[in-house]
Amino acid sequence: MPLTLHPLARTTPRIRAELRAADQALSDAELARRYGLTPPTVRKWRQRDATADRSHRPQTLHCTLTSAQEAVAMEIRRTLWLPLDDLLVVVREFLNPAVSRSGLMRCLTRHGLNRRPVEDKDAPIVRKTFKDYAPGFVHMDIKYLPQMADESARRYLFVAIDRATRWVFLRIYADQSEASSSDFLRRLYATAPMKIVKLLTDNGSQFTDRFTAKSKKPTGEHAFDRECALLGIEHRLTKPRHPQTNGMVERFNGRISDILATTHFRSREDLQTTLERYAKLYNDHLPQRALGHRTPRQAMDLWRKNHPEIFVRQLKNQTGLDSYSAHRDFPFC
Repeated sequence: MPLTLHPLARTTPRIRAELRAADQALSDAELARRYGLTPPTVRKWRQRDATADRSHRPQTLHCTLTSAQEAVAMEIRRTLWLPLDDLLVVVREFLNPAVSRSGLMRCLTRHGLNRRPVEDKDAPIVRKTFKDYAPGFVHMDIKYLPQMADESARRYLFVAIDRATRWVFLRIYADQSEASSSDFLRRLYATAPMKIVKLLTDNGSQFTDRFTAKSKKPTGEHAFDRECALLGIEHRLTKPRHPQTNGMVERFNGRISDILATTHFRSREDLQTTLERYAKLYNDHLPQRALGHRTPRQAMDLWRKNHPEIFVRQLKNQTGLDSYSAHRDFPFC
């Protein structure tokens, strides 16, 4: 095995062994003159039991994060896999404003979270980006939710995300019918701060009659299509069997899947409250690399400053739980 010494070492294992075995009657100064060393170096090796270098890491590591804060930060990383810069913003905002980027990176490395696990490292990485659009091009999709203990059936999460700003709007429904998709579209249109001009969905029966019509083409008579026409929105469909076309909302649904897999929910209300709070956190506090490390709200504000003509209202906070009147008017919500 090759010998590895400290780059500035003035001694070798043989010299260190000779210093340890030297006559105790000889002083450190005399041995230092004999070997061309300093008395402190001679004293150090005469007192050591081994001739190998010790670790130069400080015996006490001073960390800005407490053990509890570090555990929370690592769990956020493990659950959401935020990039380092995004995680740094979250940790500074909610845990400890004094943490440094390098210190956080050391924590990730120490816990083995500095790199995201890759299922197949030999598979080529293909990165495709979406064409740039101004706010108003919205992707929409549905995600199945797990059935809670106090529910008789599972529910469905409708999600809409703006392509330019990554602003998200979501709502839970008891089914995935045409009535639910149309109601979600009306609520999205009434809440979105920008004018929605284009809407991309998959070919599900709640969005289109593309595969139920005899011509195998959208007739425009589907309830969702009629609602889009009424609101002046161009309804686009993804290419069949190409879910990556709607990948932006699919990635957000992946974040939701991570939350569902790592959180225990006591009831349907607990699940709904958690998802609504995450949507607010996502919109207001999670910077994204695709947005220049801005949050969706900050990106929206920047667009409003430069292009106020495409906005119709101020951005409001995510809506809370439904009131009694909402349940009465929309029994499927």
